[in-house]
Amino acid sequence: MLILIIMEDSAKKILFVNSEMVPYLPESSIARIGRDLPQGIQERKKEIRAFMPRYGCINERKNQLHEVIRLSGINIIIGDVDRPLVIKVASITSARIQVYFIDNEDYFRRKQICRDDEGRFFPDNGERAIFFARGVLETVKKLRWAPDIIHCQGWITQVLPLYLKKAYKDDPIFAHTKVVLSLMDDMPAEQFGPAFKDMVLMGGIKPREVALTEKADGMELAKLAAGHADGIIFAAKDLPEELRGFCEGLPAPVLPYDEASYADGSYMDQYNRFYDSLL
Repeated sequence: MLILIIMEDSAKKILFVNSEMVPYLPESSIARIGRDLPQGIQERKKEIRAFMPRYGCINERKNQLHEVIRLSGINIIIGDVDRPLVIKVASITSARIQVYFIDNEDYFRRKQICRDDEGRFFPDNGERAIFFARGVLETVKKLRWAPDIIHCQGWITQVLPLYLKKAYKDDPIFAHTKVVLSLMDDMPAEQFGPAFKDMVLMGGIKPREVALTEKADGMELAKLAAGHADGIIFAAKDLPEELRGFCEGLPAPVLPYDEASYADGSYMDQYNRFYDSLL
C-alpha cells in the first residue's frame, strides 16, 4: 500500500526592522505599528523577529534589556573609524515577541532619537542609519535565521534595502530574501551631509549604483530604498507627491494607503496578503 505523506510548508519568516516600537518609545503611529504588526503577523502563522535602535531614552531596567554576548563583538567600519556593535534583547512577554536592539556608545546612547533638545537634526544621522542597517544584517547572519521578507519601517531603516541587494546579495542567509519598504510620515527634510554618499559605499557597491548627491536628504534616501525594494507600502496619508510618483513608476508593486484599515486593524491582513504575493 502506498502511503502519501504531505508535509506542510514551514512557516514563512518575516523580519521587522523598525525605527520605533511601543513600549520602548512613546506612543506614535509609527511606534504603534512597530509593536502591533509583528504580533499580528505572528498570529497569522508566520515566524517573526524584530529589530530597532537602542536609543538612550530607552529605560533598560524597566524594559529588562540585556546584552547578548554571543552576538556582540563585531566592529563596523564607517568612514575610517571602527565602531563596536553591541546587541541587546528584550521580550514583550504578553505577545511572545523578542526584540533585538542595535547599540553603540557613539551613535545610540544620546537621550534623543534624531534631533537635539533644540530640534536640530543630528549631523551624524546618516552614519547612524548605515550602522543600524549593517548591524541588523550582521546580527541576522550570526543568528543563522534566513528571513523570507525583511520589512523596513522608518527612515533610519532605509539604507538596508541597498545593502541587502548589493553588498549581501551573495550571502546564503539572504539568498531568497525579499524587501518590503513602508513609507511613513517621518521623512527628514534635512540633509545628511556631503560625506554620506561616500560613507554608504561598502562591500563592492559602486558609486554609480547609489543615486545620492552631496545634498542627500530624506527624499533621496527614501527613493534609494524604494529603488531596491521588492514591495512598497504607502503607510501614511500625506506622502509627498514626488515620492508617490517615483514609487508608482517602479516595477515593485505598491500597496496603497487605506486609512480605515489602520483604524480597525485590518491593515495586518492586507500586509500579510502583500507578503504572500511576493513569496
